[in-house]
Amino acid sequence: MAKHDKKRRHDGSFDSTAVLRLFKSQGKPLSLKDVLAGLGAPKLHKAKLIHILDQLTESGRLIKLQGAWGLAESMRLFTGRLEIQRSGVGFVICDDKRRKDIFVNPRDFGDAWHRDRVAVALTRQRGVNCEGRVVRVLERETATLPCRVERRLRQGLYLCRPTDPRHKHALLLEVAPGETPPAVGDVYTLTAGEKLDHQLYAAEMVESLGNENDVAVQEKLVKLNHSIPGPFPVRCLEQAALLPQAPGEEDFAGRRDLRDMTFVTIDGVKARDFDDAILVTEKGSGYVLFVAIADVAHYVPEGSPLDSEAQERGNSYYFPQSVEPMFPEALSNGLCSLNPGVPRLSMVVETVYSADGVPGESRFYNAVILSKARLTYTQVNQALFLDDQEVRRDIAHVLPMLETAEKLARAIHERRVERGSLDFDLPEPEILFNLQGEAVEIRPRERHFGNQIIEEFMISANEAVARFLTEHGAPVPYRIHPEPDPDKLETLFSVLKRTELGLSLPPQPTAKGIQAILAKAAGTDMEFLTSRLLLRSMMQAKYHTQNLGHFGLASECYCHFTSPIRRYADLMVHRGLKAVLRGDEPPLPARKMQAVCENISQRERVAMEAEREILKRITVLFLEDKVGQTFEGVISSLSDFGFWVELTDVMAEGMVRLSTLTDDYYALFPERQELLGQRTGRRYRLGQHVSVELTDVHLGRLEVNLKLAGDENLNLSHRQRRKFTGKPRGKGGQGGRGDKGGKGRKRSG
Repeated sequence: MAKHDKKRRHDGSFDSTAVLRLFKSQGKPLSLKDVLAGLGAPKLHKAKLIHILDQLTESGRLIKLQGAWGLAESMRLFTGRLEIQRSGVGFVICDDKRRKDIFVNPRDFGDAWHRDRVAVALTRQRGVNCEGRVVRVLERETATLPCRVERRLRQGLYLCRPTDPRHKHALLLEVAPGETPPAVGDVYTLTAGEKLDHQLYAAEMVESLGNENDVAVQEKLVKLNHSIPGPFPVRCLEQAALLPQAPGEEDFAGRRDLRDMTFVTIDGVKARDFDDAILVTEKGSGYVLFVAIADVAHYVPEGSPLDSEAQERGNSYYFPQSVEPMFPEALSNGLCSLNPGVPRLSMVVETVYSADGVPGESRFYNAVILSKARLTYTQVNQALFLDDQEVRRDIAHVLPMLETAEKLARAIHERRVERGSLDFDLPEPEILFNLQGEAVEIRPRERHFGNQIIEEFMISANEAVARFLTEHGAPVPYRIHPEPDPDKLETLFSVLKRTELGLSLPPQPTAKGIQAILAKAAGTDMEFLTSRLLLRSMMQAKYHTQNLGHFGLASECYCHFTSPIRRYADLMVHRGLKAVLRGDEPPLPARKMQAVCENISQRERVAMEAEREILKRITVLFLEDKVGQTFEGVISSLSDFGFWVELTDVMAEGMVRLSTLTDDYYALFPERQELLGQRTGRRYRLGQHVSVELTDVHLGRLEVNLKLAGDENLNLSHRQRRKFTGKPRGKGGQGGRGDKGGKGRKRSG
């Protein structure tokens, strides 16, 4: 056995397991020479060993020291990414996924910045909850950041701060004599250099972005803050340039020719990429639904430059005035966009439905279609629901098909509601700009059943494809949505038990049970509180190769198939479907697919965070000239230092700090979702309507500060004023905002 081990080691067949075993047996840090000797490996295997050591360091199992490596678990050190919250505290997201996040107090950051890869030492542990201290910055995420000029210190010297408030350091920018001096509020990308003092670094200018009051500048800096990809690499543009401007007859071979059928696209007014078209026909007492999706996979081979770049991007990134697409414009707005009046290659899901929306047999095939109309949600609403005769005349050639589509969509929707699918249907903000690019209004985006028609058909197609691939044993990047967080649900139920909804609570948090709570609260003073707390208890949807179901849609088998122009998951599903239809092996095995799922799930989170941040920034800019004005709003969240208010008219949110309430001392009761005055018994509850005055906005900190307006909120009933002795009886309010619709989150599930 010893001989065999010696031969195995000498022939270079050692692996990471053998290396870890050596570190554990030696009980001390080891140099490269020590590891080679311990494994009995000659120097010719040095490169392979360095690669293994780098992999173990990257995964957090080893810590790189000066001239040696140490076993992380023996040093009680762990490696990971430092994520700093806007509140100032941080968490290290460990490389070793078996460990929970490690809390880090701001005083223990050392020289680490937000998103740096660090080594952290545990300083306190209570059960599974750990606190630590950063002992080394292993890898700086980036030293180049968009920064705002805060003030001029002296001639040619300016103090700047990163525009992302999660970066707590400052930079000193020196401008040479004769160069144009920056103004306070100008934004530059700066590269940090020498450390001058605690949290203070010298800086070198890279690029001027412009003044912070420009929305285009805000979009640029948000993209930089979140590492949103920009221009495509040359190799991608070269591949795109080789593609035809339109499909030719040779591309139609082996496809069903559906160009004579009445397909239409329905999207928002500003949409430029149309990846789905629909058609509904009547069949006996039932219907046939055709969902045609742009055949991106036909033009983008796996492993090609376009494919590699799309996989890295994960999805398209949508901003109020710009977009960073997953594919170059030649594909996303041209060859792969189902523009009206031109032939386009597509993959079609054809499903038979009964009159009451029960799906029957589905068929899947490659086709060529020709969209007969590019419709907007507004047009559909005006024609079908507002009986606008002018619009009806304009789309008369597709109107009968739309009327049939509405009937089927309503039947499918009713069936989906019956099975327990959740629909919070909370409004999302829509930003209106003037010709100068300034935000002039932030209002709720209009939603109606015209939007819902497409939602229902896309969900149905996604389910049909997921079931088909699962039945054929093909790997699938399922879209999964885990059951709600148990602790958050417990908090929610403890709040609702004290209300008139207490008797309606289900024993188990099934989707159907939660749907029943929402239905019971609809149209009452409990609607805002109920929908908000339920939404907060929901887990985040993601991609996974295990079919764990989709809780929110009450779907046992779900994937994303309908948007391959803007989501890489859909492109993988298209390739899997094509392989099954051809009888080929799946293009991507489950193990490799899972790694891709983790990346695209993470990129989706980046896109969502960037969308939230740009909305917040534009909101602050919009409110800058409205300080002193009074607004109506609804309390949307509570903390022990104040409460947030969602303004009703402008779709913005700000904070009322307890320090502005001088009539009493207030204590937070999270189990009741209320702040209670100790002397007066005055309450501020989630969902309560209040009038507030805008006192201040701060773009650098992304803050909107409010105070209660006048005496309006002091006119409370005797019951609300009395000392709290039992169940909370104050009424909540109505309103709120929900999931992203529009192009960025459209039809996501």
